[in-house]
Amino acid sequence: MAGEEIRASEDAAGLAALISRAAGETGGKTRGLPPVDKWNPPFCGDIDMEIRADGTWFYMGTPIGRAPLVRLFSTVLRKDEDGKTYLVTPVEKVGIRVADAPFLAVEMSVTGRGNAQVLTFRTNTGDVVEAGDEHALRFVIHGENSELKPYLHVRGRLEALVARPVMYELVELGEVIEVEGRQMFCLRSGGRIFPVMPADELDALSR
Repeated sequence: MAGEEIRASEDAAGLAALISRAAGETGGKTRGLPPVDKWNPPFCGDIDMEIRADGTWFYMGTPIGRAPLVRLFSTVLRKDEDGKTYLVTPVEKVGIRVADAPFLAVEMSVTGRGNAQVLTFRTNTGDVVEAGDEHALRFVIHGENSELKPYLHVRGRLEALVARPVMYELVELGEVIEVEGRQMFCLRSGGRIFPVMPADELDALSR
């Protein structure tokens, strides 16, 4: 029992230190976005923090239940060329685990029609992103069941997985467009056309 209490105390202290460092770089403003891509701090090792596929953040095996803390950590996230994701400050970089994408797109709104259509997404960490030239949509067919998984570029190399209910809304907006001589099932947003898959493959999945 005493050992468990000591470990709990150490875990809480470690998380408090992380929070303090992250808050220091955002000026304590949870909506701030520090210039993490411009920082080049030394790597200080990995920590036991994980973002699971459903967007839930865990620290030392325990979910971080406070949304403001998750938002705070999300503002100092960075994915580097090595494919790994880090929490970054000007003086340190620590590695964390990400099961799929670091963000989850949980809501979508649609404005306009045709070429003027804009798809705007809200992530689980409060980011609001319009799909278009600066924020592309990409689509992956995953697993034995050929599951469609849409991803939205958020910032840097960080993406949001589009949550399943939102994905169904997204697919309803699709249309068949000829792209480079092939009929493709596509989505429009911000003046861009985003191919999802060949139209004949979609027909096969729908059977």
